[in-house]
This record gives sequence, structure tokens and C-alpha cells, in this order.
Amino acid sequence: MVTGRIIGMHSGTLDKLTVMERMYPVITPEYLRELTDTPGFVLVDARTGAFAKENFKAVHLKNAVFADIDEDLADTKGDPAQGGRHPLPDIKNFASFLGRIGIGPETHVVVYDDKGGANAAARFWWMMRAVGHEKIQVLSGGLQAALSNGVELSTTETQVIEKPPYPAEKWLLPLVNIDEVARAAADPEYMVIDVREAFRYRGESEPIDKVAGHIPGAHNVPYTHNLDENQSFLPQVVLERKFTNILNGKDPNKVIVHCGSGVTACHTALAMEMAGVPVPALYVGSWSEWSRNDRPVGKSTGIPTQFF
Repeated sequence: MVTGRIIGMHSGTLDKLTVMERMYPVITPEYLRELTDTPGFVLVDARTGAFAKENFKAVHLKNAVFADIDEDLADTKGDPAQGGRHPLPDIKNFASFLGRIGIGPETHVVVYDDKGGANAAARFWWMMRAVGHEKIQVLSGGLQAALSNGVELSTTETQVIEKPPYPAEKWLLPLVNIDEVARAAADPEYMVIDVREAFRYRGESEPIDKVAGHIPGAHNVPYTHNLDENQSFLPQVVLERKFTNILNGKDPNKVIVHCGSGVTACHTALAMEMAGVPVPALYVGSWSEWSRNDRPVGKSTGIPTQFF
């Protein structure tokens, strides 16, 4: 499934990656340019923000279709205390959405956002992998990198050939609930990783949720540390070294990631797969759920642990 043409990310990675069974999880703008008009290819725009849909309609990468973080990639109608701000949607609804935008089991999918791939693009990647889809990649550097590298733009609506609902019955990647993450955070055999910015983890301030702080026992590894100065993913060899140091011999199958609402945590899950580490369990409810349930709150000062 993985080929040198599609990998094309960093020197020194080809031999290791060609033995992987699934497609390498990120793609560069240079290779995206070659895929735009390929049959059986779907490009997904997962920009976020109050005017994301309007901005998409105004201009987007050629042949892109839109995925809304609140309407398509989450079910935001409920109480954030029961599942967080971005709980997963019903899998049947997600399967129907995939069919409506032309995605079937054989479709090669690339997704981008305007946060370097660190926001809803990573969430969409996780959801696709969680329904068993292997041919899914995130555009490294996101929309900004595409624009800087001459990826063609369009102002017209993409014509979609709809497919039946994607054949998915359940989420196939590991998930944990609030009680399971509480037990794991207190168990030295497990590692709970909080990927939010350090100031939020330390409890200095909280710009989104009602309470500042972190889950006691969680380790802070900000997702931004997966990116270089251009907001593109770090080389595979660097990520491999990073997560080897972070895990420090722990069983990678006993790792849980979370963030504020289960979105940017997927960015670290993606980075771990790039590093050759099994995709960790995801606590979707994350801090937005934990902080609304009178659970213990940790606070700290100083610089977060440097793992690499």
C-alpha cells in the first residue's frame, strides 16, 4: 500500500516505511498536486472556526469537499459533561456522511485543515482509521503549505459522485471513558498524555473550559511539539526518537491521549503512528468532560518535562 512516491516526506525513511501494511499517514503538498485529478481520490477540507464553511465555499483546494467538525465529525448536541465538547457522532451517521462525500472502502483520501493538520484533519484521520480505512492521509502543513507550494485552488462547488454509506459497524481503534482514564492515570504501568498547551496543563488559565488544570497523573506533551517551525510534521526519525524517550520502556498499548475535547489529541495519535508506535487509546471526553464532573484537578508550575 505504501509507495516511495507517496511517502516522499523525509530522507532516510523509505526502507522502514515500505514494509508497513498501510499508507503512510501524512503527505506533502508536492505529492498532493499529483493526486488532485486522480480517479478514486477524495480531498477533504476540515477547516474550523465560525466562518469555516463560508470560507470553504469562497475558495478551497481544487476538488475538495467539506467536513464540519461540529456537524460531521462530532455530535455536539448533548451535555459536554457527558462526553465532552466534541463527542464522536453515531457511527451510522458518520458512515452516511462518508458516502455522501464520495468515500468508499477503496477511496484514497487526503484531508487538510488550516492548523497545520493539527486540528480537525487529524480528528478525521483518526475517525477514518477507526472505521478500518487504510488509505487516509493528512496534508502536512495544512492549507498554508498547500498555498505556498502551488496546489491549485477553486471557487466552484466540487461535483461529488455519492456512494452508499461506508460499511462500518463500530469504532475499531481503542477508546476509554472517564472512569478508565482515572484508573490509568493512577496506575504507574499506564501513561496518560495531555497534549494541550503547557499553560493550560499547568492551570495558569483556561480559555475554553470552565476549570483550569489537568487530570492528576497525566503527563504534558503538547501536540505542537510534533511540528516544526513551518507547522509541518517533524521527520519520522525525530518523532521515533521523541516517543521512544516519552514511553521510556512502557507498553505502548497502555498509553492514553487526550486534549480539551478529543480533537488535537488525534494529532499526537497520528504522530505516534508516524513514529511506528501503535495508535494509543483516545479519551474523547478529555478535559472538557473531566472538568465538568467534580473530578480532582491537578495544577503545576514551571517548565513541562522535556522528553527530547
